[in-house]
Amino acid sequence: MLPRSIREFIKTESASGIVMISFAILAIISANSSLSSWYQDFISWPLTLGFGEYGSTEPLKDWVKDILMVFFFLIVGMELKREIREGFLSKRGQVMLPLLAAAGGMAAPAVIFFILNYSHPENMSGWAVPSATDIAFALCVLMLAGKNIPPAAKIFLLAIAIFDDLGAILIIAIFYNTSLALIPLMLALLGFAMLALLNRRNVTLIFPYMIIGIYLWFCLYSCGIHTTIAGVAVGMAIPMRNKKPPHRSPLNDSIHLLHPWVSFLVLPIFAFTSAGVSFSGISFPDIMQPLPLGIALGLFLGKQIGIFGTTWILIKLRFASKPEDTGWIHLYGVSVIAGIGFTMSLFIGLLAFPDEKMQEMAKIGVIGGSLLSTIWGFLVLRTASPIKT
Repeated sequence: MLPRSIREFIKTESASGIVMISFAILAIISANSSLSSWYQDFISWPLTLGFGEYGSTEPLKDWVKDILMVFFFLIVGMELKREIREGFLSKRGQVMLPLLAAAGGMAAPAVIFFILNYSHPENMSGWAVPSATDIAFALCVLMLAGKNIPPAAKIFLLAIAIFDDLGAILIIAIFYNTSLALIPLMLALLGFAMLALLNRRNVTLIFPYMIIGIYLWFCLYSCGIHTTIAGVAVGMAIPMRNKKPPHRSPLNDSIHLLHPWVSFLVLPIFAFTSAGVSFSGISFPDIMQPLPLGIALGLFLGKQIGIFGTTWILIKLRFASKPEDTGWIHLYGVSVIAGIGFTMSLFIGLLAFPDEKMQEMAKIGVIGGSLLSTIWGFLVLRTASPIKT
């Protein structure tokens, strides 16, 4: 039986996945219908934040990526900390198998992308696009596949997706930042230090973390580091426990407050502004170009090869044990649906390619690979029989 916190998390994430799928489909329909001009005008609507010389004007879709998605990464940071401190990742024996499987699931797609794009250096910045798993979509497919999925398989997928998120955060921080401005960078380091001090002092009021988070956002925006790192930093800094009374958890309270807003508002808005790829003028040979093909095959083939292959080797070598009541078919099915990389893959694709045409090609690859992983993973898990004990 899954713990209550994990059951509630999976329920929220799977429902969020359905909502995001709906908004993504709505975006694709809008971009390929009579609403196309309205859709493009909407996502490109110039929006100015700030005043006078301190203001900045960007299209709406960019502000969604730079501001709203910070709240998504805030939730990611808090969930990572919770699971590592007190959750199912707090025990070393439960960590190593999904950690190494996730690493394999990030490396194999990158290798496939590299093989297909090595002669196209202009595409190489997209190597990390197929490396991420969309936890909401993947859990949605897992829940729709039926009740025969053992609880340990759900936890295994959840753990892989969490480590995927951590890997994606590191990739964004290291590889997808512009040239750094020194003074804002120093001010950003001061913000990180202030968050660490609040955590060390066990300050349980959330307001100071939010204020420093806003300050850190402006510093990162000015110095060239992507602003979503501010959300991760704040999430990791919020204390796990309140010393008086010790049963209260500022971190869990914050997750409980923000999770529905992020799942049912932030992510659907991101899906709507990011997934609307226009297929006008795109032919089958265009889809088979190295960029979209490398991303699609990286997600569909690379994920299952990396995750299932790593898992099989570790279990056969007795480095790890098979999750309880879970068969090889369940582990393979989980490996396949881990190739649903929608949210994070789209996000990395926007960071990797400033050119809109290449962004469109990357979106096609993400949607194609995620769709293949959804269909095949659903069929595999739907036909899998429960393990008799």
